[in-house]
Amino acid sequence: MPNSDLLPSLLFKLNENQLALEAAIMDLSNWVEQRGSADVADNIRSALVAIDRNEELIKMTLVVMMAPE
Repeated sequence: MPNSDLLPSLLFKLNENQLALEAAIMDLSNWVEQRGSADVADNIRSALVAIDRNEELIKMTLVVMMAPE
Protein backbone atom coordinates (compact mmCIF):
# COMPACT_ATOMS: atom_id res chain seq x y z
CA MET A 1 0.00 0.00 0.00
CA PRO A 2 1.54 3.33 -1.02
CA ASN A 3 2.00 5.97 1.65
CA SER A 4 -0.52 8.24 -0.09
CA ASP A 5 -3.21 5.59 0.49
CA LEU A 6 -2.53 5.70 4.23
CA LEU A 7 -3.25 9.41 4.58
CA PRO A 8 -7.07 9.23 4.44
CA SER A 9 -7.12 6.39 6.98
CA LEU A 10 -4.77 8.27 9.26
CA LEU A 11 -6.86 11.43 9.07
CA PHE A 12 -10.03 9.44 9.73
CA LYS A 13 -8.51 7.92 12.88
CA LEU A 14 -7.19 11.29 14.05
CA ASN A 15 -10.69 12.73 13.60
CA GLU A 16 -12.16 9.85 15.62
CA ASN A 17 -9.65 10.57 18.38
CA GLN A 18 -10.52 14.26 18.30
CA LEU A 19 -14.23 13.52 18.67
CA ALA A 20 -13.58 11.10 21.52
CA LEU A 21 -11.51 13.74 23.31
CA GLU A 22 -14.26 16.30 22.75
CA ALA A 23 -16.81 13.97 24.35
CA ALA A 24 -14.55 13.27 27.32
CA ILE A 25 -13.80 16.96 27.84
CA MET A 26 -17.52 17.78 27.61
CA ASP A 27 -18.19 15.20 30.35
CA LEU A 28 -15.51 16.83 32.47
CA SER A 29 -17.01 20.28 31.89
CA ASN A 30 -20.39 18.97 33.06
CA TRP A 31 -18.74 17.50 36.15
CA VAL A 32 -16.99 20.82 36.87
CA GLU A 33 -20.27 22.72 36.45
CA GLN A 34 -22.08 20.37 38.85
CA ARG A 35 -19.49 21.24 41.46
CA GLY A 36 -20.16 24.95 41.23
CA SER A 37 -17.66 26.20 38.66
CA ALA A 38 -20.01 27.34 35.92
CA ASP A 39 -17.51 29.89 34.59
CA VAL A 40 -14.84 27.24 34.10
CA ALA A 41 -17.35 24.91 32.44
CA ASP A 42 -18.41 27.69 30.07
CA ASN A 43 -14.78 28.38 29.17
CA ILE A 44 -14.23 24.71 28.42
CA ARG A 45 -17.32 24.56 26.20
CA SER A 46 -16.26 27.71 24.40
CA ALA A 47 -12.91 26.12 23.59
CA LEU A 48 -14.71 23.06 22.16
CA VAL A 49 -16.67 25.19 19.68
CA ALA A 50 -13.78 24.99 17.19
CA ILE A 51 -14.17 21.20 16.99
CA ASP A 52 -17.87 21.55 16.22
CA ARG A 53 -17.26 24.35 13.76
CA ASN A 54 -14.70 22.32 11.78
CA GLU A 55 -16.37 18.91 11.93
CA GLU A 56 -18.50 19.20 8.78
CA LEU A 57 -15.56 20.23 6.59
CA ILE A 58 -13.43 17.44 8.04
CA LYS A 59 -16.15 14.87 7.32
CA MET A 60 -16.67 16.10 3.76
CA THR A 61 -12.93 16.10 3.07
CA LEU A 62 -12.53 12.57 4.40
CA VAL A 63 -15.40 11.34 2.23
CA VAL A 64 -13.72 12.79 -0.84
CA MET A 65 -10.29 11.44 0.10
CA MET A 66 -11.61 7.94 0.85
CA ALA A 67 -13.78 7.65 -2.27
CA PRO A 68 -12.51 5.18 -4.82
CA GLU A 69 -11.15 6.84 -7.92
